[in-house]
Amino acid sequence: MPDLFLQLHEDDAAAEPAPPLAEADALALLRDADFTAAQLIPWGSNYTFGVALENADGRAQLAIYKPRAGEAPLYDFPDGTLYKRELASYLLSRHLGWEIVPPTVVRDGPNGVGSVQLYVEPAADEVDPQRFWGRCEPEIEKMVLFDHVANNADRKIGHCLRDVRGKVWGIDHGLTFHRQPKLRTVLWQYVGQPVSPELLDDLRRLQDTRPAVEDELGPLLERGEIGALFGRVDSLVRNGTYPVLSGRRNVPYGWW
Repeated sequence: MPDLFLQLHEDDAAAEPAPPLAEADALALLRDADFTAAQLIPWGSNYTFGVALENADGRAQLAIYKPRAGEAPLYDFPDGTLYKRELASYLLSRHLGWEIVPPTVVRDGPNGVGSVQLYVEPAADEVDPQRFWGRCEPEIEKMVLFDHVANNADRKIGHCLRDVRGKVWGIDHGLTFHRQPKLRTVLWQYVGQPVSPELLDDLRRLQDTRPAVEDELGPLLERGEIGALFGRVDSLVRNGTYPVLSGRRNVPYGWW
């Protein structure tokens, strides 16, 4: 989103990054701020817009807006549901306590209802993404386990981000929560390995809070999809390991 980014940062390009918004403040801004600019991002099969938001106090913020009207029909996902899956992914990340999906809301925008997600400013340092994301480190393992739980069918390298402070984020979660196994990812380094004990504890807490999770995800996902989500959680907790591949590694098309 280079043009909008430059518009909001041209006066302080050499300044230190602004302090991150608290989650509650970010959600309030995403829900209530006015859209002041929008720019179509010219890649991907669905319409995605970089947008500029401004609240009543004059706070400006970049965000990613994915309208329902811009979703291309798919043979295996119900029509007009991808924007809801973006929000469901954020809520799942929050319930797990992992903070790997940027704050996300569903609201009306210039092209109708859709998801609006806080823009993550990527780190400027040059790091080999394949080498970085191929490592076995706690924050990357959270991403891997999240994708197993959410049944992410589209984890490309370009959907894995490090922000200007070095924090790890995952974006683009429209193809998630299918009932059938759909995992497609570039992050296969944990195949057959034990799940870290602290992450298993997080999954157990998710099991313990199932009614609250079901209530929050209910408006976004089908009942069977939520049941399948907890079936995957139950299997991971029971086995304590990442599944062993029975065939080739399933990598998303256009994996970069």
